[in-house]
Amino acid sequence: MSEDGPSAHFDAFVAAGGTVEPRDWMPDGYRRMLVRQIAQHAHSEIIGMQPEGAWLTRAPSLHRKSVLIAKVQDEAGHGLYLYSAAETLGVDRADLLDALHRGQQRASATFNHPALTWADTGAIAWLTDGAAVINQAPLCRTSYGPYARAMRRVCQEEAFHVRQGYDLMRALCEGTPEQKEMAQDAVNRWWLPAVALMFGPPDTAQGGADARTAAPGAAVSRRARAWGIKHHTNDELRQRFVDSCVPQAERIGLALPDPAIRWNEERGHYDFTPVDWDTYRRALGDDTHWARQRIARRRAAHEDGAWVREAAAAYAARSDETEGRTG
Repeated sequence: MSEDGPSAHFDAFVAAGGTVEPRDWMPDGYRRMLVRQIAQHAHSEIIGMQPEGAWLTRAPSLHRKSVLIAKVQDEAGHGLYLYSAAETLGVDRADLLDALHRGQQRASATFNHPALTWADTGAIAWLTDGAAVINQAPLCRTSYGPYARAMRRVCQEEAFHVRQGYDLMRALCEGTPEQKEMAQDAVNRWWLPAVALMFGPPDTAQGGADARTAAPGAAVSRRARAWGIKHHTNDELRQRFVDSCVPQAERIGLALPDPAIRWNEERGHYDFTPVDWDTYRRALGDDTHWARQRIARRRAAHEDGAWVREAAAAYAARSDETEGRTG
């Protein structure tokens, strides 16, 4: 059978809402796209533990400490779910981690920001995890079965993280003037990373007649939607996020740092300042201090844990050997 035959059948299958399983035939491009997306997602989960993890020993109460510990543990679990999903595509998680450590693969640049105050832990959970839920909820229906099943559990936990972060921000806003100022400062610093980096570049060029022109990466986004990996454009998801955050911020008395935000009756959505993606991406390259620090710490943790992996492998080998003698 020619390649056009199975490719056409595959395209029709996913267009009809079919679910692809690991042993099913799939185009090489589909497999590569999934590996890249799932790997970046998994890397982002484990790198994303670092900004909040830095506050585990400085949480202001035992309650807040226990909540933050649980959240950081959840993020580690999300990475494991996703690396497991990636392995069903024929890659090894050790190779994926090695690619991350060598700079051949990347995590989201969202987490190349420092968490400067306690309020940052709330802003991260409310804003970046809130963006993640909107971005990732459609992935519960993605065409690749193992990825979709992993995302159902991830999104359930992420939704709880958002509520936890919003509760922390509400408590700060109801506290002293200094606490509310700290909360506002955190929102000022984490708003743009959430709006820009959690959703990726615009699907169309920004402004004027060029707005009808496809932006770089738009072809990849279209292919992902045609294959059922994605169901919405980056811009559609970004708009949903802004629409959800504006009333939430108003309820607790926080101002989102964008003077262009206002309700557009004609569109039925909030207007906001378009992301200057090229400028912002250059400012947050992989060669910043925080980006280097995040990878250095991840690499060190991986190397420090080598003895655990070796012990687990030795135990598994010994168990297999014992079972073989008694079988």
